[in-house]
Amino acid sequence: MKKIINPTKKEWAKLMQRPVVEQEELFTLVNQIFAEIRQVGNKAVKKYSHFFDKVEVEQFEVSKIKLKESVNNVSKELQEAIKLAKGNIEKFHAAQQEKKQIIVTTKGVKCWRENRAIEKVGIYIPGGSAPLFSTVLMLGIPAKLAGCKEILLCTPPNQQGEIDPAILFSAELVGVTKIFAVGGIQAIGAMTFGTKAIPKVDKIFGPGNQYVTAAKQVAQNFGITIDMPAGPSEVLVIADETCEPEFVAADLLSQAEHGADSQVILLSDNVKVVEQTLQKIKKQVKALPRKEIAENALNNSKAIVLQSIDECIEFSNEYAPEHLIIAVKKYADYTNKISNAGSVFLGNYSCESAGDYASGTNHTLPTNGYARNYSGVSLDSFVKKITFQELSAEGIKNIGPAIEIMAEAEQLIAHKDAVSVRLKKVK
Repeated sequence: MKKIINPTKKEWAKLMQRPVVEQEELFTLVNQIFAEIRQVGNKAVKKYSHFFDKVEVEQFEVSKIKLKESVNNVSKELQEAIKLAKGNIEKFHAAQQEKKQIIVTTKGVKCWRENRAIEKVGIYIPGGSAPLFSTVLMLGIPAKLAGCKEILLCTPPNQQGEIDPAILFSAELVGVTKIFAVGGIQAIGAMTFGTKAIPKVDKIFGPGNQYVTAAKQVAQNFGITIDMPAGPSEVLVIADETCEPEFVAADLLSQAEHGADSQVILLSDNVKVVEQTLQKIKKQVKALPRKEIAENALNNSKAIVLQSIDECIEFSNEYAPEHLIIAVKKYADYTNKISNAGSVFLGNYSCESAGDYASGTNHTLPTNGYARNYSGVSLDSFVKKITFQELSAEGIKNIGPAIEIMAEAEQLIAHKDAVSVRLKKVK
């Protein structure tokens, strides 16, 4: 992890650069696989499942029997932990439900807005070395609360064609309607076009590697919406002399272990804090099972000393991190200064892992600077907003003349006439 002391603001842009992935070949591959899936459906999905995941899957959909059996393959301790997390996530997201509010904009004119669930949603859950069953909760729970009729889940199987039992248990718990043992580009392609085995969806959610991320972006060209552009996980920690360097080191490593292309940033107004944290990182990383991954991520990462905590906040707002930890004494003084971040963790005991699993907030968040213009997943991500208006005779009489004038000014005479015929009736 590179240490930088008091860089000038001209140097900030370079320090904020994320690891770059070559895009051209990536999108060429995605478009090739999408074209094949569009033409031959399941045959292409099976071909690429074998090519990328080294697995032969005859039956993509997981049977109800297999789902019921998953309970027996998940320890009671883990089951209880998942249920605790589920309860907190439900509480937080249920509070986001919007009540209908009728607004009388002019006498005789009523306007309001109502939510309608997106009918078919697809959830992508990464598998491999770190099967993210927690993401099943983060996406399945708000989808269910929103009232989505179909919640499909795709996740890559292991080489035996099996899905991690904790993913199956979590999916059954939150009410996922169908689960498919397929991952990668081919999973996103199947949900984009639909095959005989895997239905087409209206919106795709979930994190993934560079291939999945590129596939989600391409899916948008075919009328499918996605939760947000997302890339490798990242965290930015702002720490002062009151922080616990051991805690800060653990937080930085918790993101570094996600993947070699992850990035972690430490900002402080205190050189000693940075030095102590870097020492703790060297010690803690040795004990990690994913040590090599974390070390590769640290090579893309930086510890930066700036002049003040205010300057650290300014740097953070320009960087727009997925996760922001503020480990400073008077953190409440800085919350209103935060303008760009996916999710914020305040104080020494608010570890980012809490948001990943069980505090209740959603961990599906914008990365790669997209926190400047995207929110994390919420209940609103699974609904559409439909506006309604109801005009009485009095209402059209009150606002009709203004509409006539405006329509005529835009030379849209049919628009004007639609009002005029009503006004004649009223008079």
